[in-house]
Amino acid sequence: MNDTLPTLHVVTASQRRGAEVFASDLVGALADQGHPGRLAALTAGPDGGDQLGAQVLGPAPFHPGTLRALRSAARSSRAVVAHGSKTLPATALALAGSRTPFVYRSIGDPQAWSGSGLRRVRTAALLQRAARVVALWPGAADVLGRVHGVPAAKLAVIPNGVPSDRFPPADQATRDAARLELDLPAGEPLVLYLGALSPEKQVGHALEAVAALPGVHVAVVGAGPDRAVLEGTAASLGLGGRAHFTGPVEKPQAALAAADVVVLPSRTEGMPGVLLEAGFTGRPAVATDVGGVAEIVRPGETGVLVAPGDVPALAEGLRTALADATALGAAARRHCLTHFDMPVVAARWAEVLGTL
Repeated sequence: MNDTLPTLHVVTASQRRGAEVFASDLVGALADQGHPGRLAALTAGPDGGDQLGAQVLGPAPFHPGTLRALRSAARSSRAVVAHGSKTLPATALALAGSRTPFVYRSIGDPQAWSGSGLRRVRTAALLQRAARVVALWPGAADVLGRVHGVPAAKLAVIPNGVPSDRFPPADQATRDAARLELDLPAGEPLVLYLGALSPEKQVGHALEAVAALPGVHVAVVGAGPDRAVLEGTAASLGLGGRAHFTGPVEKPQAALAAADVVVLPSRTEGMPGVLLEAGFTGRPAVATDVGGVAEIVRPGETGVLVAPGDVPALAEGLRTALADATALGAAARRHCLTHFDMPVVAARWAEVLGTL
């Protein structure tokens, strides 16, 4: 293998979503460590534009022209890294018979997306084509081995990562400015939900939990199909002026700086970047114990974990985190700097790529 060639990192679409942003950040961090790379997207983002500076390969993920372009790009690459979702079947198909190895990065909870029957057999066959398979936390690696038959020698565990300098700790002046910018109340305890407003996120549970905490406000930052329903839920709970729906924001730093505690009540997750961003900003989290969340939120140390669907526990967790937000937030930042800063994560990726 020619080590002077760049590694090709492939994402599903050229848009600013979790896996795509991570891949873009990883390319930059590996380049800083002397490992060149480039970013390609199977297709453009939903608005047709390129938000990441990626090479857009074709009109659709499995279009013949897309697969041909991917195979052509792989010829001048030392390896291909497929970052989740549709990149697994697309890369396996495009590189069939090729000598260029590929690594698959599993971005979600394989226990949730494994399926059954034919889907599971098909996924297992595709995973066997990869030279290495990277899981985000040990439990995910266990499922990939046990359910999909990925050999232990092929598996590696590398967590999600975020560049820490993008999310500096927020002091009081920054917090006050952020609340003013987002039209949020000054001086009131504030819980933040930041993310998609979709059914699996169970944002309504966060609203119910905050409704049980007199005087506590909640900011819901994001867009999605559930917004109208959630606004109705907030009204029915009597939250009135304590619930603030801002819509999406261009940069999450202001929302995180404004918050005292971040809440994530999802029923399924991988290793959510929003919790890493919160930790780097110095904000504790109260989250459901699903997927790889427990790798980020250490109970009693960096935040609080609760069972999915347990709204009373979620409310009590928020109460606890708000009472000790400064200490928990400082510990969250230390934990994230040690384990999830992008240069740390990139060094582990360099080790895996070096084994191909």
